[in-house]
Order: sequence, then structure tokens, then C-alpha cells
Amino acid sequence: MMKRSLLAFLVMFSLSGAICAQQTETVQEFTEEVQQLGLRLDSIYDPSREAIVFTGSSSVRLWKTLEETFPEQQILNTGFGGSQSEDLLYFLDDLVLRFSPSQVFIYEGDNDLANGKSPREVLETQVEIINRIRSDFPDIPIVLIGVKPSISRWNLRGKYRRLNRHLAKLAGSYEKLVFADVWTPMLHMGKKLDTSLFIEDGLHMNAKGYAIWTNVLGPLVLQP
Repeated sequence: MMKRSLLAFLVMFSLSGAICAQQTETVQEFTEEVQQLGLRLDSIYDPSREAIVFTGSSSVRLWKTLEETFPEQQILNTGFGGSQSEDLLYFLDDLVLRFSPSQVFIYEGDNDLANGKSPREVLETQVEIINRIRSDFPDIPIVLIGVKPSISRWNLRGKYRRLNRHLAKLAGSYEKLVFADVWTPMLHMGKKLDTSLFIEDGLHMNAKGYAIWTNVLGPLVLQP
């Protein structure tokens, strides 16, 4: 009995150590980028106006025309490249909550799945993110941007579709939570990937790809 208890303790200790190590890697990898992003945002953020935050991984970070796409709103782009859902959860205060946003758009899950996580694991972290935001801002509208297809990760399309189904179902269980499908309009006839939407790396989008995102997300952006 004591051997079993000791074994259980060692397993728990090992798991907690692995989690701490993973969190340390997250901090080391993204802290400087988040700090630099914070300095840039501090120079443009007007706390007297409502702010709409777009956050997530590089598909958001590289949306260079995001602010000018919605000129009547104060749009804050807090995307940080290579991030996964757990990274956003860790830096949620710095990237989202401190701006007291009137609305939040989230794009995460793309890198999670490419790094071997399951759709269910991503979903669980997304729920934590939503609950954390809602604990501070109970009535805030949140938009979950579904994961996009891409040339370089087309082999993972089954996992990506499953995650999108999970996110769409999740949206139906919360008030003021919306799922935005960017997957379908980036395909020809809903089946074949439109390869003209991507830059040379086959992962990130060009202006044509972001035009599709604008068409999907534009109607969801709160009007001033």
C-alpha cells in the first residue's frame, strides 16, 4: 500500500515538474515579445475609448492592416507569433484584460495541433481562457476564430476540422460567445484548399487571405 502511495506521489511530482518546466519555457520564449508588444500598445492605446482586442498566434500578429481595416474602432492587435492556447492563458492579463476590452477576438489552436495536442486539449484550454475573461468582464462578447486551413498543415486537416466542430459547439453553450468559421471560405467549393491565399511558407496568409477574414469577421466587430 505504501509502495503504491509512493509511486502515485512520484508520478504526481514528475507531472508537476514537467508542467512547471513547460511554463518556464513559455515565459522565457514569449516574455520579451510580450513586453515589447506592451510598450508599442501603451504608445497608441487610448483608455478613454472602448478597445476591441484581437489576440492569438501569428495569423493575428501578421495582420498588419487590422487597425486600418476598422478605422472607426480602437483595435488592439496583441497577437504573438508561435503561441499556443496555454501561452495566451498565461499572458492573458498583459495581452487582453488590462485593456478592459469591449470585445475580444481569439485565434489559437493552429500551433497547438501542429505541436501534437489533441482537439480536446485545445478546447479545455480555450474554456479556461473564456472563463478567465468572463470572471473579470461577465458580459463581454467573445469571438472564437476557427482554425484556418493551410498548405503546410493540410495533412492535419482532420484534427483541425474536429477542433472547429468543438469550438462551434462550445460557442453554443455560452452567452455572447460566437464561433467564426474561416475554414470553409478558404476552400474551393468547401473542399479544395485555395493555395493562392498564402505566402511562400505555405502557412501564413497574404492580402487575399486576410480579405476573406475581413469578410467573415467584419460583421462581428462591435460598432462604436
